[in-house]
Amino acid sequence: MAAAKSKAKSKKAKAKAKPKTKSKSKPARRATKRTASKRVKAKDWRITCKSLAEIRQNIDRLDDLIVPLLCQRLYFVTQAANFKPSVAGVVVQSRVEEIIGRVRAAAEKLQTSPDTLERVYRNLIDAFTADEQRHWQTLNT
Repeated sequence: MAAAKSKAKSKKAKAKAKPKTKSKSKPARRATKRTASKRVKAKDWRITCKSLAEIRQNIDRLDDLIVPLLCQRLYFVTQAANFKPSVAGVVVQSRVEEIIGRVRAAAEKLQTSPDTLERVYRNLIDAFTADEQRHWQTLNT
């Protein structure tokens, strides 16, 4: 009986000693499922509403998702003021154009108007830049 317990303990110790390795095929399959799931979800958002009330519900639902993300974005933008050499240095035009390029590409991929998204983002960047400049002045006066 003691020998049986000793063998059981020995097997447990060996099992613990071996590092668990992840199979390379499982994560690849999971990623494929996730990717396929994202593709389906990307198509599902274009629903046809049957009333103005339903449209407004969807807009409100999206605003509930967008506003917290914009707050997070503004938080990081204002932190950037800590690293800028001057209030004029807050605006880095090459970075603005990089963002606009990414937004336009995303809009095209989602088959919507890149021009509209560009206008939205340019206004967003202008508003956030003004806030960052105010923050810079607060830090440096």
